[in-house]
Amino acid sequence: MKVLTPIKRVPDPFAKVTPGPDGRSVVVDGEKHVINPFCEIALEEAIRLKEAGMATEVVAVTVGGAEAAEQLRTALAMGADRAVHIQVDETLDPPAIAKLLAAFAKRESPQIILLGKQAVDLDNNAVGQYLAAYLGVPQATFASKIEISGSEATVARETDSGIETIRVALPAVITTDLRLNEPRYVSLTGIVRARSKPLETLSPADLGVSVQASVRLISVEAPPKRQGGRKVASVSELVQALKEEAKAI
Repeated sequence: MKVLTPIKRVPDPFAKVTPGPDGRSVVVDGEKHVINPFCEIALEEAIRLKEAGMATEVVAVTVGGAEAAEQLRTALAMGADRAVHIQVDETLDPPAIAKLLAAFAKRESPQIILLGKQAVDLDNNAVGQYLAAYLGVPQATFASKIEISGSEATVARETDSGIETIRVALPAVITTDLRLNEPRYVSLTGIVRARSKPLETLSPADLGVSVQASVRLISVEAPPKRQGGRKVASVSELVQALKEEAKAI
């Protein structure tokens, strides 16, 4: 069973980013970049499936500029068998990224496509859903537990009302949530082994895909500054403040 794991390069979640002067971008120059944490969880799950004998190959793929190869090397060091870089210099919207991934998936024919439910930079939460639609395969989103049995996957997914368990036929797209696992640290041995693993570079033309944005970013703004808190003298005053000022209860 082949597992495909799309990953995304994002600024370090602990980095302080600010809106750019054009009002449509964020300033990330000089900031550390990492694998999107949700994608890292997906990659970890794929590697665990291989270690458990459920998967035979884990392929990491990313869509992005030349610098995104750095995160693919990290994926190889974690345990992916090979990596593919679909190099695109411009920023793409979720439908365009999903089209590229769908074209690549059709070439690879994986039984499972595991990816993060969203990226922490733009929080779109859309690529997995578009990808399943373009491929015409089942999808299970926000997975907190995955069990594979034969040609089916049983997925526990987190919803606002609790845990929902569904069963999907393979091949399928599964997006991962935070509680699925805890990704491993990259070991020195893994870094050394990654040097001999294949990293292929493709262009959209190689996949026969024309990428054209259908979503337009209007503006990027910094969140409003937080107001200072205040101390209350009693529980009754706290309840009154929550009711009348915060309108929280």
